[in-house]
Amino acid sequence: MTTLSPEILSALQQQAIEVPSWAYGNSGTRFKVFTTPGTPRDPFEKVADAAEVNRLTGLAPAVALHIPWDLVDDFGALKQHADDLGVRLGTINSNTFQDDDYKFGALTHEDAAIRRKAIDHHLQCIDVMDATGSRDLKIWLADGSNYPGQADMRGRQDRLHVSLQEIYARLSGEQRMVLEYKFFEPAFYHTDVPDWGTSYAQVAALGDRAMVCLDTGHHAPGTNIEFIVMQLTRLGKLGSFDFNSRFYADDDLIVGAADPFQLFRILFEVVRNGALNNPDVAFMLDQCHNVENKILGQIRSVLNVQEMTARALLVDRDALSAAQRSGDVLGANGIFMDAFYTDVRPALADWRESRGLPADPMAAYAASDYQSRIEADRVGGTQASWGA
Repeated sequence: MTTLSPEILSALQQQAIEVPSWAYGNSGTRFKVFTTPGTPRDPFEKVADAAEVNRLTGLAPAVALHIPWDLVDDFGALKQHADDLGVRLGTINSNTFQDDDYKFGALTHEDAAIRRKAIDHHLQCIDVMDATGSRDLKIWLADGSNYPGQADMRGRQDRLHVSLQEIYARLSGEQRMVLEYKFFEPAFYHTDVPDWGTSYAQVAALGDRAMVCLDTGHHAPGTNIEFIVMQLTRLGKLGSFDFNSRFYADDDLIVGAADPFQLFRILFEVVRNGALNNPDVAFMLDQCHNVENKILGQIRSVLNVQEMTARALLVDRDALSAAQRSGDVLGANGIFMDAFYTDVRPALADWRESRGLPADPMAAYAASDYQSRIEADRVGGTQASWGA
């Protein structure tokens, strides 16, 4: 069995992956949202499910919130609830894609009144950050157009800059803004923040506390995502990851499910560029579980990230550098592939047990009574979904 060195185990000990509150709600496709027994009915129950993931894995100490999906009357009470369960409230995500006013844009809209409404929503999100102690405001925009000539693309970029400037100016202390990008959907001709370069250009014009969020599902097929990781860390502008998998488009599937080797390559660049356990780079999930059990889906997701991180840490970087310098193409590739093919799961299972965690968190959850208890307790009320 592969042995993980004390240095690798120390790095894994520090790893933290933020889970999204919306992963525990009902979700589906544009055709159908599926309901399941035991689904949370409010943010307090979402936080409880997230805490169960952390209890079994030791990997998920924070829960991201989405506003207005996770609005509550008393965020101090929600924060205390999270603290009592051993987790904290993390990134605050804005939402300017589910209101009729935003049909033709939000922060980039031609109408100043609609831009004002979108800006005010983000200022409200910062109020939530103040109440919860959250550091990051994450912005993803559905803004764009469907047809050539429909929109003034230059004007929209200028309006986006002005809107972001006002939001950024409201941040205080250690608070940050992270701007996500997505190359298409729901707009199909052009998206106002379609790629890492556009996001970088916008945040670089704002200041040091404006960063790029890299969602692993938001790229065209075949995109070399690990190159983007390298470049953004090199530029000091990689603020966070949204980890998920995609097959054909933005599928929000369990991270590592579609292409484990891609996840390994990304995490190698994370390690290589000093982003692992770097407080300036947040590891987050952005996933929806349409047909699988939601809590098990999140457990599997954080374990996948941990396993590929361990493999990335196994790469003999001294030998790899020597092979690269000497032009040994296949030797360098062989060193890389040897680490990827190493099965670290038995070693990780033993290590978990040594820390008082279950060797197999998936089996431990299945054997527990948590699922049956929430199915019995959460009867009545309205189940949460990513639409509410």
